[in-house]
Amino acid sequence: MCGRYAAKKNPADLAQEFDAVDETDGKAREADYNVAPTKNVVTVVQRHPRDADGQVLEDEPAVRSLRVMRWGLVPFWAKDVSVGNRMINTRAETAAEKPAFKKSLARRRCLVPADGWYEWRRTGKQKEPFFMTRPDGHSLSFAGIWDTWRDPKDPDAPQLITFSIITTDAAGRLTDVHDRMPLVIHERNWADWLDPDRTEVDELLAPPMDLMETIELRPVSDRVNNVRNNGPELIERAEPATDLDATEALFDLPKP
Repeated sequence: MCGRYAAKKNPADLAQEFDAVDETDGKAREADYNVAPTKNVVTVVQRHPRDADGQVLEDEPAVRSLRVMRWGLVPFWAKDVSVGNRMINTRAETAAEKPAFKKSLARRRCLVPADGWYEWRRTGKQKEPFFMTRPDGHSLSFAGIWDTWRDPKDPDAPQLITFSIITTDAAGRLTDVHDRMPLVIHERNWADWLDPDRTEVDELLAPPMDLMETIELRPVSDRVNNVRNNGPELIERAEPATDLDATEALFDLPKP
């Protein structure tokens, strides 16, 4: 699963990295090392422009942009915003079948930039936090789906734009920490994932193993357990903790 991640880059840097136009309108949060559900965060979308009447100009090239969305998908038909609290993640295996997700998977996909995500490995009664990150400093791009919602009790209220992170079975060494992980979209597939005219993405619902094999599994402080804690110290390597990258008994010994 993915219930917490870190996003420390500002919109200007993300716009350059993702070749996108910054349309966050100053609403983007400062560096957040403990992003939790219901927070507003930066996402990447690609949409056709609209005319003055709001009609989609499908003949015009789609534009890739940064948008601020709230984490926790609230489908357009939901009666209450609290639905989003239960839809922070969407399973890749069933996303195309579930009524809450299938339309968004076909038509409203996004990328969620992150510097890494947290996961907890359970050992007996203990839960040890780890930070999964790219050692090269590039962003991880989680597969996301989004939707717009307006309070049916207040038609004049502004639209709420929300998203959910797609998850899949953990891959490679990550299985030693948790059995699920966010679906990461490789740079080579960004354009296909974001393409608003593409409705079939089954072939993209599997993790890119070449990238996943490079992920660093970093033990971190249990301060991350409290969502009120925030700061760069949360992603620093914590000792003494089991270093998964150096534990031969877990990873380097040959299989019998």
